[in-house]
Amino acid sequence: MSLSKSDSILVWILRIFAVIAGAITVLIFIFVVIESFPVLSSTGVTPFFIGDSWHPKEGLFNLAPMLVASLLATAGAILLAAPLGILSGLFCRFYAPPTVALIYRRLFELLAGIPSVVYGFWGLTVMVPWIGEKFPPGSSLLAGVIILAVMVLPTMSLAADASFASVPPQYLSGAAALGFSRLRTIVSVVLPSVRSSLYSAMILQAGRAIGETMAILMVTGNIVQFPESIFSPVRTLTANMALEMAYASGDHRSALFVSGLVLILMIVILVTVAQKVEKSHFHA
Repeated sequence: MSLSKSDSILVWILRIFAVIAGAITVLIFIFVVIESFPVLSSTGVTPFFIGDSWHPKEGLFNLAPMLVASLLATAGAILLAAPLGILSGLFCRFYAPPTVALIYRRLFELLAGIPSVVYGFWGLTVMVPWIGEKFPPGSSLLAGVIILAVMVLPTMSLAADASFASVPPQYLSGAAALGFSRLRTIVSVVLPSVRSSLYSAMILQAGRAIGETMAILMVTGNIVQFPESIFSPVRTLTANMALEMAYASGDHRSALFVSGLVLILMIVILVTVAQKVEKSHFHA
């Protein structure tokens, strides 16, 4: 089918912007690799993951404690936010009256747009003291998990609601014709049909959580250590970069770019997994 002149112009404009976006991403990756190269060439990759500790002034660049803290905080946040987001989407789509559902969606859209530093300030002034009363010192991995879960919950809920809205009407009609209850329709028809979309949403939200900086910096205590428990203070990769980049120089600065390179590779892995899940659903 031939395109009209206006459609052809629009297609070319979209292609140009797609190329520009891709080029910017590639250039950022190349820049991070170049900045990381000096310390990688002098120390190698191994000391960044099995070294003694993180003391850049002494030539010690072990990122493992911060990488573990980042992964644990992200995993904990998704484990909390995903079920709540899915249940919120189900309530909004299948149980709430239309007016309530509309207000509910608008509320989550508002929460999704709040800057992360606001969440961090709330966590620092309210949540950390509350945790500290029961499990000192308060600034901990648990605080990071909760603050990340609160931050990704709105977008997870909106993504789940959009997935449920995409269920073909004939699926719901067929379930009703078979006499399925609302709960059985959800469990046997709705959830299986959007399973891959929900998985993709969780993976992409994990990408957002692992890259969060300000909020988690404000509530986790920023101590470089492997957490002994969920109440231990920790420091994530993003928090480490934000705290030290202002005064870092030489190999120290280059090591912080290695942190950024690790984060980029983790995001690439998450996006690749999300795409694989979507493709498997499509072919199924």
